[in-house]
Amino acid sequence: MIVKRGSVVSHKVAQEWGIGKVTEVTESRATIRFNDGMIRKITASHFRNLQPADPACYRPKVDKLPIPALSAVKSGSRKARPKQPVKATA
Repeated sequence: MIVKRGSVVSHKVAQEWGIGKVTEVTESRATIRFNDGMIRKITASHFRNLQPADPACYRPKVDKLPIPALSAVKSGSRKARPKQPVKATA
């Protein structure tokens, strides 16, 4: 199998990882994000253990939903100012 960026693959030996998508390829290894949420680096000598997989089956695990930035709040809303420290008088 030719391993290239964007390929959807599965690992013949580690089926529990699920389906993975190749995110980077160098001469010595490929970086693959698998359905179980892990990113793994497979050395070129183990490319023979990769096989093509159905792209529709690739669904990476999402840990958290993105939180909208505070600047996304309407510009007309009032912002609370932080309290100023009280100065001690001597």
